[in-house]
Parts: sequence; structure tokens; C-alpha cells
Amino acid sequence: MPAALPLDDQLCFALYSASMAVSRAYKPMLDALGLTYPQYLVLHALWEEDGRTIGAIAERLALESSTITPLVKRLEAAGFLVRERSTEDERRVLVRLTPRGCDMREACGCLGEALVARAGMTPDRLAALNRDVQRLRDALATRDQGL
Repeated sequence: MPAALPLDDQLCFALYSASMAVSRAYKPMLDALGLTYPQYLVLHALWEEDGRTIGAIAERLALESSTITPLVKRLEAAGFLVRERSTEDERRVLVRLTPRGCDMREACGCLGEALVARAGMTPDRLAALNRDVQRLRDALATRDQGL
């Protein structure tokens, strides 16, 4: 049996540890705003498109609806968003930003700037890295779906 590659030579570990490092870099700023990283992601999904359903938020973030629901409830209790029944289909619950949730977008703008500053890479290099990681994610997701 061949020996396992050292962790530092495994792409999966590099991606995992980089993700953890990004989360740690964001944590102090998010703590100051009263948000967790998953809550930030939910807000971000709504900044992209307000009025999404729980399922649409879950799909956007590649998470299960059962993971999103408690995040939405906590964000609603904090005044960042509201849940309301669709007027077109009462079975659907739409999640909408409140003015406080909209204002948080500007407050979170510093996160990306802090990442660029800490990474020691140019914005262009980080953008290229992001595109490469997205291509990898998309290729793996497509293969998972048997397409």
C-alpha cells in the first residue's frame, strides 16, 4: 500500500485549513458586529437577492434548509430580517431584510478589505484564486450529481 501524502501536500487539507484561516480572520470583525460567519452568509445571500425563501437561501449557500432555519430565526430576533408569507402562495415564506439588515451590508464591507490586507496577495491574484476554487467546487458538485 502506498504511503499517504503528508497533509500539506493534500489539496483537501489546504482548502480546509484556508477556509478555517479566513473564518478566524473574519471572526473579530463579525464579533464586533454581533454576527457569526454563517449568519453573515445568510445576510449576504439576501443582499444579493432580497426576498428569498429558506430553501433558496439554503441552495445558494450549499446547505440544508434545516441548517438555515435557526440562523434565520436568530437574525430575525436580532432585527436584521423578517419572515413573511408570500401573497402569491401562502405556503411559501419569504425572508426579507429590515433596514437594519440592509445597513449591515456597509458595515460588513471591511471584511473583504481585511482579507486582502492579511493575505499578502494582490486583489487580482485573490480573484484568480477564487475563480480556480469555484471551478473546482463546480466540477466536484457536477460529478456528485451524476451529470
